[in-house]
Amino acid sequence: MNAFGRHALDLGKADPASRERRILILANPTAGGFRARVLDSIVAGLAERGCNATLHLTSHAGEIAEICSGTMDGADTLVIAGGDGSVNEALTGLDEAPLRPKLGIVPFGTANVLAHELGLPKKPARLAEVIARGRVANLHYGLANGRPFVMMVSTGFDADIVHHVPLKLKRRLGKLAYALTTLMRGVVNRGRDLTVTADGETSTCRLAVVTNMQHYGGPFVICPQTHATKPGLYLVTLASDNPLSLARFSFGLLTNRIPHQRGVIVRPVEEVTIEAAEPVPAQIDGDPFGTTPIVARAAHDTLPIIVP
Repeated sequence: MNAFGRHALDLGKADPASRERRILILANPTAGGFRARVLDSIVAGLAERGCNATLHLTSHAGEIAEICSGTMDGADTLVIAGGDGSVNEALTGLDEAPLRPKLGIVPFGTANVLAHELGLPKKPARLAEVIARGRVANLHYGLANGRPFVMMVSTGFDADIVHHVPLKLKRRLGKLAYALTTLMRGVVNRGRDLTVTADGETSTCRLAVVTNMQHYGGPFVICPQTHATKPGLYLVTLASDNPLSLARFSFGLLTNRIPHQRGVIVRPVEEVTIEAAEPVPAQIDGDPFGTTPIVARAAHDTLPIIVP
């Protein structure tokens, strides 16, 4: 049994009428890991398997959401070739769409957290096989101030880094850009207290993450109790953001022992409000998301997402 276990749905098994399926691939050519040859190989692999695949390269910010909020020309499968931000943009459009197609992913971004969560293969031929087969599970997601998030919304040190990493540096250096920005911000940045109210209980911390996923920042595990294909949100808080506390937090990510680190609390929640005396940066699925206050809760709907 794979990581999805009983959460995978039988309706997603191989489709004998694959020649009747229409697949729309939306690709973000500005994503840090965009590779035209890989995309060409996937399109060719889908054609070999009898799928009618159409490729559309986006040309401006917000175009993915615009397309996803419409009929998508009758496509029954939507594939996002981009990073986690592109997936979030698609979800934002699909949240108001009249129809909800199967959602597939070709990971071209910096961290590709959702791809790690789903265990997607890296080789183009295998990705084409997975997409063509169309096996799905229910993707659960949350809402932050009404905006959908696939992975998480957070405030504190990590969101400050997301707000300050230069876009050109991110596209050029990928994850290294975050590491460099972390070093620079760690010298000049002073965190602020966050007041977190979770299901009526109030606490104070310096980092607050509301998540629906195990993974964080790529292959690292922040919340082993949950999974993107399981319902419910979890709150992860870090009491202090001094260098020692952040070092322990990082060690917990690397060793899959976040819940056992000093100053860390992990708990299931239904609704979370995050506030601060002065505005504190927030991030959603790896992109800037304004500042506090943030109100996060689980969405009532799910989305069928293609899994191996």
